[in-house]
Amino acid sequence: MRIRIVGAGAMGRGIAQWAAAAGHIVELGDVRSEAVTAAVDFVRSMLERAVQKGRMSAGDCAATLGRLVPLDDPWAPGPDVELVIEAVREDLDTKAEVFGKLEQALPDSALFATNTSSLSVTRIAASLRDPGRLAGLHFFNPVPLMKIVEIVPGAATRPEIPAVLTTLVESCGHRAVTVADTPGFLVNHAGRGLVTEALALLEESVADPAGIDRIARDVLGLRMGPFELMDLTGLDVTAAVIDSIWQGFRYEDRLRPSYLTPNRVTARLHGRKTGEGWFAYGPEAPAPAPEPPVAGDADRPVFVAGGEDADGLRSALTAAGATVEDGAGPSEGAVVLVPVWGTTVAAAAASLELPATCTFGVDPMPPAGRRRVLAVTPAADPTAARDARAVLARAAEGEEPFAVSVVRDTAGSVAQRLLASVVSVAASIAERSLATPADIDLAVTTGLGYPVGPLAWGDRIGAARMLALQRSLHATTGDPRHRPTRWLSERAHLGLALTDRGTSPADCS
Repeated sequence: MRIRIVGAGAMGRGIAQWAAAAGHIVELGDVRSEAVTAAVDFVRSMLERAVQKGRMSAGDCAATLGRLVPLDDPWAPGPDVELVIEAVREDLDTKAEVFGKLEQALPDSALFATNTSSLSVTRIAASLRDPGRLAGLHFFNPVPLMKIVEIVPGAATRPEIPAVLTTLVESCGHRAVTVADTPGFLVNHAGRGLVTEALALLEESVADPAGIDRIARDVLGLRMGPFELMDLTGLDVTAAVIDSIWQGFRYEDRLRPSYLTPNRVTARLHGRKTGEGWFAYGPEAPAPAPEPPVAGDADRPVFVAGGEDADGLRSALTAAGATVEDGAGPSEGAVVLVPVWGTTVAAAAASLELPATCTFGVDPMPPAGRRRVLAVTPAADPTAARDARAVLARAAEGEEPFAVSVVRDTAGSVAQRLLASVVSVAASIAERSLATPADIDLAVTTGLGYPVGPLAWGDRIGAARMLALQRSLHATTGDPRHRPTRWLSERAHLGLALTDRGTSPADCS
């Protein structure tokens, strides 16, 4: 296929390298000729580095560069061009102008694709004589390494075009997901679950950014915590995406932005690129503060209260050599641990008539790493809290001790709330039929690097248990952001997996 790419910036040159390496003839054009020269030089350097590292042969490198055709004029006639991929700046008028000129220069048979990450594909196409020839083809940076592409048909896109683009993408070694033309498309939309809930936890002073990130990594198994991720992406970019998706979905509570971000954006606390965000960066930045050492009495007796989750914690602590009390209630000198699922420690202490000064919450979610989470109420005795942390840090002989995060009491604790939000946002995408369950999970694992897709993650917990969690969060907080989705409720009631697309009326006609 002969492909023309208009826009020779970071995305354009990445797409050019990807397509040329896959065997396509790639024309690369830009209104600035120096940008084309720089892009070709950059691609050459990337390919030569691949040769040096043994990932590409010298012959394949030369052949790839031979298929890269720099253009002096991006609007030059191209009778053999079959596909144009636009990768210019995110501005509707600019993109419309680009496609208007291309429409004059290229044959009617050429398909048009926009690499927009945030603009409506339908609105971009509306300026064309034939809006049906255009679709979204959203790549992620760096293109050769981020092996996922979102295919976004606009409202007028001809029905056969998504399949053509899917075949192209997959023949070039990337995965393709098809998503409706909605704010944030799929990856950016699904990614709001993690960062919006992390910001909500920070608003409520449940933990600081470093503490939330530790739990996200060590309990949920994420490669980066949400605040690290915001600093890497840039808070200015993250905040703009959050706001645009929230507004685009008509102020959906589940996507509600935080009041914390506007002032930080104004103060240029954007993250790595400005030297300071949620954390400090650069050679003169102070080292991250270490976690406080475990300093309590690990031999203090402990009483574990609650239902079925209590049995697992009781067994684990017993195996670690802790003094675990039996009986109907705690002794006077014991600390009390209560596994909570979607509720607060304060509510559990009141309902079970436990002593408020020495009762603490424990997240029963199985951790991905060696970390447990202890929730502390305002009534807690600090010495008892330190002892409870020391008991939780215990491990069986031969095993590494647990790190123990201490957080403020909140409904569901940190990991539960983060996971509930991730699953909930993905389920809302599925129930609106914006993308298939399989595409949602594929896009999130490939595009965001989550250890498992959000719907499959919910299935690991179980639809019924996820529903209980979200109902408890909703009832305890009264916040509509936590209300269960129809997708989750139906599947819990019917015994279906969250990844199951299910039967639709169209299947029955």
